[in-house]
Amino acid sequence: MTRSLLASLLPLTGALALSAMPAFAAEPPGKSALPAPAAAPAADPQPKIDNAQIALLPADSVTHHTFSAPGGPSIGYTATAGTLILRDDKGAPSAKMFYVSYVADGQGARKRPISFFFNGGPGAGSAFLHLGAAGPVVLNFPTANPTDGANATLAPNPDSWLRFTDMVFIDAVGTGYSRPVDPDKAAKEFYGVKQDGSAFAQAIRLWIERNHRESSNKYLVGESYGGIRSIRTAYALETEQNILLSGIVMVSPAIEMGLLDNNVDPIGNAITLPSLAAGEMERRHTLTPQALDDAYHYAFGPYVSILAGAPPTGDVAKQFYGKIADMTGVPERVVTAQRGMLDVQSHDVRSRDGRLYSLYDDTLSIADPYPSGEDNADSPEPVLAGFGLAYGNAFTGYVGDTLGFHTELKYDLLNLGVNGAWDYKADGEPMARNMPELRKLLALNPSLHVFIAHGMFDLACPFAGTRWLVEHIPVGRDRIRLKLYPGGHMLYTRPDSRAALSHDVAALYAATP
Repeated sequence: MTRSLLASLLPLTGALALSAMPAFAAEPPGKSALPAPAAAPAADPQPKIDNAQIALLPADSVTHHTFSAPGGPSIGYTATAGTLILRDDKGAPSAKMFYVSYVADGQGARKRPISFFFNGGPGAGSAFLHLGAAGPVVLNFPTANPTDGANATLAPNPDSWLRFTDMVFIDAVGTGYSRPVDPDKAAKEFYGVKQDGSAFAQAIRLWIERNHRESSNKYLVGESYGGIRSIRTAYALETEQNILLSGIVMVSPAIEMGLLDNNVDPIGNAITLPSLAAGEMERRHTLTPQALDDAYHYAFGPYVSILAGAPPTGDVAKQFYGKIADMTGVPERVVTAQRGMLDVQSHDVRSRDGRLYSLYDDTLSIADPYPSGEDNADSPEPVLAGFGLAYGNAFTGYVGDTLGFHTELKYDLLNLGVNGAWDYKADGEPMARNMPELRKLLALNPSLHVFIAHGMFDLACPFAGTRWLVEHIPVGRDRIRLKLYPGGHMLYTRPDSRAALSHDVAALYAATP
């Protein structure tokens, strides 16, 4: 079963609801760690669009703030929370895409890098990267219990990428505050691999032209399905909008959807095994780079060779299944029942000793509501259906109280309707392939650099799949860097990994001519 990240959790999560974490409220001037909102300027005239949801989107809000960079000078910056109007081939409005931009004041914008951020899903808004990794404000989870989203708090982000780049966070159509003009046509116009890339490319061009940033070095930053989105957007920017990039940053990316299937494909199982092993090594305090490398080579050597043949029997089977159980911490009876091809979505694999482990971080767990065993549909996902939902409510409060963008429209952090309608086909193929586009981008643009960050314990988008793909790229491999961090899919929820990611990306940008 090939799956997207959200689709993979449909049997696990059921209906998702935003957490009840109280919205962040701005303190009186002079007392707040975060800047208070400034009055919004008059909006530019915009065409009237006959759509009740779009009518709830207010005029753009522009506010001014100061970021205190640790160990460096304070940075004054201008934040804009607003929308960009997409148009169809006839010039008629087709969607409004919501964005938040942060532009440093008085730093020579034409020479300062500009980064465009988006999340994935497909169906996820950009609040995850915004409040989790790079924005000037970060959502912190309790150190004693990182799965407690109800007690997460907003604070200034000491690792904000504003130190080295201006930033624009964009919600895909149908997510966040972005809305199509005609919902009945949205699936055909926007909910597909190629259409989505074209929509983002158009929005990015509009923002660049509106802000006169044609001379800036330009980067895309995508998380999860945002890896595919970044490749497709980069290709659309080049071929449809005449815009070349300096770099692409992918965080926990999906690149080839077919490689995320570990139910029947030996390669898919080999891709998952090193992340399962990493989680167990972390629990045993035996995790080292060499041990992780050994797990990778075992997965793509003896392990995949055995899976590709007839199922082992007798002492060979017992030895093989015992080794997999020892590597992963999954009970040997479960490994044997699944013939060594572990279904990481199954309750049997995720439930151990009364704890239910996350597909998105194999070191994070909650109390298992069904420790004696249950249908997978009643086995909740601790990250995406749990503490991760805190980003939605926190962002609503932040964008209203601090950035002055007030609307009664719900912020769609995770839109399962968009996810379910997604078209993965392209160029006549039943499943779009994205490595051919990345290969062409690297070949046609000798200045393009790609930085890929993966959490070691991520089972949704395992790092081994990306490593395997990169190892097989014939041109431009020297311009791709893969870096692993302690953490899961949302590796930035760990403060040390968030800081390391920011440092590494800053180094990438500094090395760009």
